[in-house]
Amino acid sequence: MKKLLLTVWLVGLAVLAQAQLYDPSAFDKKYDGLLKHPGVQIESAEAINLMYNYKFYEADKEFRWLRLRYPKHPMPYFLMGLAEWWKIVPNTDITDYDGPCLTYMDSTITMAEKMYEDSDNKLEPSFFLAAAYAFKGRLFSERKKWAKATIAGKNALKYFEKCKGNADFSPELLFGDGMYNYYAQWIPENYPILKPILMFFPKGNKANGIKELEKTANTAFYTRVEARYFLVQIYSMENQYDKAYDMSKYMYEQYPDNPFFERYFARSAFVTGRLAEAERASRDILAKVDRTQAGYEGVSGRTAAYILAYINHLFYKNLPEAKVNYQKSIDYAKQTNSTTSGYYLSSVLGLAKIATEARDFDLAQTYFQEVIDKAERKSSQYKEAKKALDDAKKLRREERRRRKG
Repeated sequence: MKKLLLTVWLVGLAVLAQAQLYDPSAFDKKYDGLLKHPGVQIESAEAINLMYNYKFYEADKEFRWLRLRYPKHPMPYFLMGLAEWWKIVPNTDITDYDGPCLTYMDSTITMAEKMYEDSDNKLEPSFFLAAAYAFKGRLFSERKKWAKATIAGKNALKYFEKCKGNADFSPELLFGDGMYNYYAQWIPENYPILKPILMFFPKGNKANGIKELEKTANTAFYTRVEARYFLVQIYSMENQYDKAYDMSKYMYEQYPDNPFFERYFARSAFVTGRLAEAERASRDILAKVDRTQAGYEGVSGRTAAYILAYINHLFYKNLPEAKVNYQKSIDYAKQTNSTTSGYYLSSVLGLAKIATEARDFDLAQTYFQEVIDKAERKSSQYKEAKKALDDAKKLRREERRRRKG
């Protein structure tokens, strides 16, 4: 009897402690929105981590529960739309998820507009309106639908302006500042054709944008991973390869089944000379591609195969293994319609060099000619192939003279 009473007492204490630790209704009374709501962060943290680790089915169940609990709030719809976007991330040429992504973002906008009208707190609905329009613009730009992308971008900017300077309310709001500052300068520098469109937008500042994204990456909850996703790419574009390596390695360790972060980890390890890490990650990527793991397909495959080919060719001098992997990279590039990509052209060049070393000049000439036909004239691959083809022709003439002699 004493044991039974003790057990009941302990269970009662545990229930009481749990209620004191996290009482959803108490949190709901205290916070007028969800961005700063610690209870919602507790509830959504696991689902968000599952999403970024490509466990979409499990994440979706949690997001739907959140939608059931907050049916009139834009956050659940935004998170569900974000999950659809991350299904696109590994290969942005795939359009299968465009419809669901845009539908969820439209639902986010509808909910956020109603909240904006009804609530005294304009910052929270402004954040979701800015974010949803930004993702729509992002997707439209991937599809080269520039008019739609511009309209979505203008709407996003309108609400970003309302959020600007309010990072004290929530660090999530700084994400928009960082994104705008960096890309408003980067886009006209890299896409001059878009300058006429961007002349109506405020000027950006890349250095400030990076600082703001770094702060978001360290202090935000919902936009932390998104900031890191962009920083990994920005560091590479700005030739800050050690930073790209550090960030991508950390994110890969956090989300080992995220194909984007694993691919960037393999790339940045390779670029910074950490070949053992690059090799391990590349082998892991190819194994996941072979078993058709979620998110792992040809884009990741061509990167990983090229890294393994290069290492085997130039460091291990294992030419048979190098040839196999160069060919794999070529095959993956063909699967993804990217036969003008650097990985494809460099892999063909690799096979050409191996053929030259084997004194198979006819085959080498075929490979070099393919690079010349497909590469841009100003590219390093074109210049290397042109010179190598001229050299190969000389070697071939010398070989013929020797045979006659």
